[in-house]
Amino acid sequence: MKKLALRYEGKAKRVYDTDQSDYFWVAYKDDATAFNGEKKGQIVDKGEVNNQLSALFFEEIEKAGIPTHFVRLLSERDMLVRRLDMIPLEVVVRNIVAGSLAKRLGVEEGFILSRPVVELYYKDDKLGDPMVNESHVAAMGWASVEHAREIQTLGFRINEILKKILGKAGIDLIDFKLEFGVADGKVLLGDEISPDTCRYWDSETHEKLDKDRFRRDLGRVEEAYQEVFRRVKAALV
Repeated sequence: MKKLALRYEGKAKRVYDTDQSDYFWVAYKDDATAFNGEKKGQIVDKGEVNNQLSALFFEEIEKAGIPTHFVRLLSERDMLVRRLDMIPLEVVVRNIVAGSLAKRLGVEEGFILSRPVVELYYKDDKLGDPMVNESHVAAMGWASVEHAREIQTLGFRINEILKKILGKAGIDLIDFKLEFGVADGKVLLGDEISPDTCRYWDSETHEKLDKDRFRRDLGRVEEAYQEVFRRVKAALV
């Protein structure tokens, strides 16, 4: 597989064309952003952790029968993925109240929801990724009704898979973001699953082990990312 021209550079990854049109070469960066890009910095070796941790999760999700864009690792910070037509929605699954949900509902962080909650957000940084519902999705033509419902159902299924893995690692899955795309008419999980896109808390101490350490200037950011990766690898042995 040969890496060709840069197609797109985002906040966390660079995406390159390859000599096979159905595949992209994804390079994970150490750059870190928060608050829709208002806060910027770097987290040492974040790209390596997020790339390899995402690969571990994608492999387990595939084993459970859910297709993903992941093909294989190319290096410690590069992976080969299937080319998708991305659905411009973020699927957020919440198990425990934290972050924006705590502010929106006036509930303290750490409140355990009686059942998981799925939310949809329209991907647009300029608009602040506003929350939307199925009616908005259908009216705007962002996805078919069937695909909008499918990605929410898949969100619940992926939640159970991740909670099981992370439970063995002594980590609580607070909430997380997923992105999906379509290839040959079929919905596949895309993007990444990492401390950038999930909230992880230590099951005993409730210490934050995710990008909130960067957002809130809590320190020990690199150590938290490495700790999650180490624990997940051990849990999957």
